[in-house]
Amino acid sequence: MLSPCVARCGLNDDDYCMGCFRHIDEIVSWRTASDTQQAAICAQLPARKAALEGLENQHILSRAKWLAAEARLTSKD
Repeated sequence: MLSPCVARCGLNDDDYCMGCFRHIDEIVSWRTASDTQQAAICAQLPARKAALEGLENQHILSRAKWLAAEARLTSKD
């Protein structure tokens, strides 16, 4: 499945991207997620978009944030 990324990355205070509306953990794990997991994430995006409409990016999706999410996800395995 293609990524829903729209190349407008910016996280709100809850670490949801205001471009694609995925959580940073979903973004980081996208490549290793199964098709079923990716489809489940995509199914949630319209509701998230509606809930987050009008909010602005609060933080850039920095390498440090990416690595922190990656470490958190790796420790769950």
